[in-house]
Amino acid sequence: MHGDAGVFGGDHRRGREGLDEPTGDVAEVSDRGGSEDDHAPSLAVAAHYDGQVLLNSRWFSWAGPLAVTALAAILRLWNLGSPRSLVFDETFYVKDAWTLFTNGYESTWPDKADALFASGHTDIFTMNPAFVVHPPLGKWLISLGMAAFGPDSSWGWRIVTAVIGVLAVVLLMLIAKKLFGSTVLAVLAGFLFAIDGNAIVMSRVALLDNSVMFFALLGFGAVLLDRDWHAGRLDEWMARRREAGREPGWGPTLWWRPWLLAAGLAFGLTCSVKWSGLYFLAAFGVYLVVVDALARRRAGVAFWWSAAVLKQAPATFLLLVPVAVTTFLLSWTGWFVTSAGFYRNWAASPGAAWTGALAWVPDSVQSFWHYQVAAYTYHVGLATPHPYQANPLTWLFMIRPTSMYYRGSSLGENGCDFSTCSEAITGIANPLIWWAATAAILYLVYRLARYREWQVGLILMGMVAGYLPWLMYLGRTVFQFYTIAFEPYLLLGLTCAIGIFLGLVPGLGDGASGRRTGIRVLVGSLVAAALVSAYFYPLWTGTQTSFLFWQLHIWLPSWR
Repeated sequence: MHGDAGVFGGDHRRGREGLDEPTGDVAEVSDRGGSEDDHAPSLAVAAHYDGQVLLNSRWFSWAGPLAVTALAAILRLWNLGSPRSLVFDETFYVKDAWTLFTNGYESTWPDKADALFASGHTDIFTMNPAFVVHPPLGKWLISLGMAAFGPDSSWGWRIVTAVIGVLAVVLLMLIAKKLFGSTVLAVLAGFLFAIDGNAIVMSRVALLDNSVMFFALLGFGAVLLDRDWHAGRLDEWMARRREAGREPGWGPTLWWRPWLLAAGLAFGLTCSVKWSGLYFLAAFGVYLVVVDALARRRAGVAFWWSAAVLKQAPATFLLLVPVAVTTFLLSWTGWFVTSAGFYRNWAASPGAAWTGALAWVPDSVQSFWHYQVAAYTYHVGLATPHPYQANPLTWLFMIRPTSMYYRGSSLGENGCDFSTCSEAITGIANPLIWWAATAAILYLVYRLARYREWQVGLILMGMVAGYLPWLMYLGRTVFQFYTIAFEPYLLLGLTCAIGIFLGLVPGLGDGASGRRTGIRVLVGSLVAAALVSAYFYPLWTGTQTSFLFWQLHIWLPSWR
């Protein structure tokens, strides 16, 4: 499928090819003679065939994803409560989560409250509102674990984030299966996500970014499903039109698109965790218009671009954006139903309320709008230096990973059995996976320009939404761990490239030449990646090691 209609549209009726069909080597087994000279090669080919049968069996279709899910859960949940102290920005989000749950709005805390909070003094907050610049949904989610296990439980304040991390692995496998039509590639994508350090670290600390990643990925999956839904309904409409002997004109306006409503909900949830969710909403909103246009072009609509922009795009907007906005507003319910939140009564201040044509707007809405403007002003102006800030231009190369926790100890201190010990939580991705994924994305950019394949275009749209907007803010204080928002698309890109080279993706690549050698290389690479993850795992989980062990993991000077 190398036609120009395939950039975002492609043919929605894909066949089953690749690993699901026996290779020529396997087919030749029955035609070979039974001489002793052929015996050893026949055994090798038969073993290759047996491996294919196993990977394509119903057993593997369940056992593979379940095994990957179990692995992801173990790596994220083991010793989750360590360290017992608040880690990095947990100092903001955990305490905000608890006051949000208790008061309905984020409240202030006395100075040096972290140690007291971690030791069980969780009621020392004030009733004064705190100015927070992120929407509340992510903190509401954190508070669920605190309510269930106690606010003084480090397990409790991290468990929801960890569960979200495990669910994201499952979701990525489902998306990869739909995208590539291959259980093997779905399991591969999930395995890479399960063992990667960036994903593990961000699932083991109570920050907001894991939730951003998960809800954005939900929206991505909904857009993928809407693509097939829309194409099928358009084909049906065109067929009925032709049967009736009528010209298609501009084509239909399709209002019933349930997956588009689901995408609006998912992207609204993303925005309700962090404002960066707006990038996903905007990027995929544009993507949907392009998909609609190309679908109409393939269907034979004469004015396909005008029809998509002027006829279908308004309906798409009304199905997507109001749902997202409503979801965002609902996440602020606590602020609206209480009276003491930050800026809650701003409009009641002398001279603050709007006048003229907007005087009718309720004070609560005026105050809310003022709050959002203040938060936006803070975001775009944030330039406070930080020792672990990372320029977005370096993110794909992992030059400055974030050190979220470090404690050094001497012999006999904190259980140290070496002359000096280290306990670290550092957001270093698995270097083999990360750098290979970066190379794969660059390859897919070339491939999209040359072949215009819809799977490649959709994956790259995830990168466009999750990464490119940050290049507008090179002067801001930002961090490497923000990359978790687009890591699923990095890994889908790597999986796609592997599938292309091995001929496992229907419609992509030119067959499976050299597949057996490629599979050996892939298996060896996966074993190496798993060993690297095992090697770095102590630095992802705050496990006490010797200082020398920590030093041996500093592959680049900028990782210190």
